[in-house]
Amino acid sequence: MVDFTLTDEQKNLRELAHDFAEKEIRPVAWEFDKDGTWPQKIIEKAHEVGLMNTHAPEQYGGPGLGYLDGCIIEEELAWGCSGIQTSLGANGLASAPVALGGSDEVQREFFGELTAEPKLASFCLTEPGAGSDVSSMRTTATRKGDKFVLNGQKCFITNGTYADWYTVYAKTDKDAGHRGISAFLVRRDDTVIIDKKEDKMGQRASNTATVTFNDTEVDAKYLLGEENKGFKLAMMTLDRTRPGVAAMATGIARAAMEFAIDYSKERVQFGVPIAMHQAIQFIIADMATKVHLARLATWNSAVLLDQGSRNTIESSHAKRFAADTAMEVATEAVQVYGGYGFIKEYPVEKLMRDAKIMQLYEGTSQIQRLVIARETLLPRRAESTVAA
Repeated sequence: MVDFTLTDEQKNLRELAHDFAEKEIRPVAWEFDKDGTWPQKIIEKAHEVGLMNTHAPEQYGGPGLGYLDGCIIEEELAWGCSGIQTSLGANGLASAPVALGGSDEVQREFFGELTAEPKLASFCLTEPGAGSDVSSMRTTATRKGDKFVLNGQKCFITNGTYADWYTVYAKTDKDAGHRGISAFLVRRDDTVIIDKKEDKMGQRASNTATVTFNDTEVDAKYLLGEENKGFKLAMMTLDRTRPGVAAMATGIARAAMEFAIDYSKERVQFGVPIAMHQAIQFIIADMATKVHLARLATWNSAVLLDQGSRNTIESSHAKRFAADTAMEVATEAVQVYGGYGFIKEYPVEKLMRDAKIMQLYEGTSQIQRLVIARETLLPRRAESTVAA
C-alpha cells in the first residue's frame, strides 16, 4: 500500500527543522542575502542539533536517516532560506559517492570527520567548459605509483571556499569520453587553490567558488569505486540527491505561497482584501496545487530509495517539476504583491531570485527532460539501488 503518512519520528524531525528555520534562519535570511554573508554560526548550530549529515551511516557516527527523512528536513530549512540550506546540505552531495564507492576505512575516515565537527565538503564535477556535457571535462588524474596527480579547474562549487575536502571527478583516460572519468577524495592543501567567490543573483548566503587543482597528489586508496567508472558513480549520486533538491525547491515555493496568501489578506483594493478577488484566488489555488504535487513527487522519489529501488526517472520528475514550480510560484507571488513585489523591502523578490537556481544546478530542467525522455522511450527493468 502506498502511504505517505509520516511517523511520529518524522513529524518530530519536521518540527525540529521548522523551529530551527523559524528561529535561526528566517530572522537573518534577508540580511545574509543582502550582504552575501557566510552563515558560519548557523552551520555550527545546525550541526549541533543534528540537522546536517543526515544520511551519514550510524556506524560512522551519523544518524543514518532515510532519504524521506532528509527531504522533510530540507524542505523546512529551505523554507527558512534556500541559500543557507544549500550550505548546510552540500555535505550530502559530496559524501554520497563516499557511501557508494569508498572502502570501509575511507568511509570511517571521512564520514567520521563530518559527524564529529561542523566540517564541510564539496562536490566537484562542473567545469568552465563542461557543464551539462560532463564527458568534455578537462581535469585530469595521472597515476604515479600509488598516487594520482590531479590538474584542472572546477567551477560553481558549493562551499568551495570553506571545504575541508572535495569529491573530484577527473579524466583518467582522456580519450574515452564519459567512460574515462574517475572519482577521487581530495583533501585541501597548498595545491588546491580557491580562485574566486561568485557574486550570485540568488542564494547569496551560500558560497560558490572556483577551485583549481595544481599537481595535487591523491593517495590511490582515495579513488572511489573503480577507475574509469566515475561517471556512473556521479549519476548514481545524483539519483540520490535530486530528491533533496526537489525538497528545497518545494520549500521555496511554499514560502512564496505563504507570503502571497498573507499579503492578499492584508492588501485592500476596491474596498476589500485582494484575496476576495477571483483573479487572486485562482493564482493562490494554482500555487497550492503545484506545491502539493511537488511535495508528493519529491516524497515518492525519496521513498523508492528508502525501499532500495532505482528512482532515476522519479528523481528527475521530482527535481524538474519542483524546480519549475519554485520559479512559477515565486514569480506569481511577486505578481500578487504587484509593484511592491519588485521592491527589495518586500520578501518575495528574494525568493524569485533564489528559485531560479533550482532549474539549473544538479542538472538543468532540460537535462531532466532528457533523462525522462530516455527512461520513457527506452525503459529499463526495475533493479535494486544496491547494485553498483
